[in-house]
Amino acid sequence: MKIRIAIFVSGNGTNCENLIRHFADHPSIETVLVVCNRADAPVLQRIAPYHVPALVTDRVQLAQPQFVTMLQEQYHIHFIVLAGFLLRVPDTLVEAYHRRMVNLHPALLPKFGGKGMYGHHVHEAVKTAGETETGMTLHWVSNEIDGGDIIVQHRTAIEPDDTPEDIARKEHELEMRYLPTDIEQVIVSCQWA
Repeated sequence: MKIRIAIFVSGNGTNCENLIRHFADHPSIETVLVVCNRADAPVLQRIAPYHVPALVTDRVQLAQPQFVTMLQEQYHIHFIVLAGFLLRVPDTLVEAYHRRMVNLHPALLPKFGGKGMYGHHVHEAVKTAGETETGMTLHWVSNEIDGGDIIVQHRTAIEPDDTPEDIARKEHELEMRYLPTDIEQVIVSCQWA
């Protein structure tokens, strides 16, 4: 059985594209759907060459029980990756995909997580706090924003003269290097019986 994954994303989608490429010829994992909450998001153009179906949704549709049913019955989704998805995931989806949905966060949780901590806001907060390192966190999705159990973290040093943009670049390099193999290891370790 191939494990069918959906990637939820709101913006550029560089991680989404990286995951699609990584799993393109994988023997047991395939990307079968991209879910986006913005019709104008660059990710939709970025993924077009890969012919992975894209579904544009909004907060109201996402919260409907029918949305979970559609993921399970129409697309047969086994696993969900949140890769820069900026809507709060509704409880119905969290429950349906308990320990089958992960989120990528651009900081070392539990620091710099929670409401409002996304994108440049995170990197500015890291700089303001005078941190000497930052990194990426992959964690299970729970009903608490950025509150699920941490799966893995990768770290990088911050120099005193690094700007928030430098910090963002360093952290994004970690994502591009580690996210695909981290996701693969998580999926392989799941019990699919």
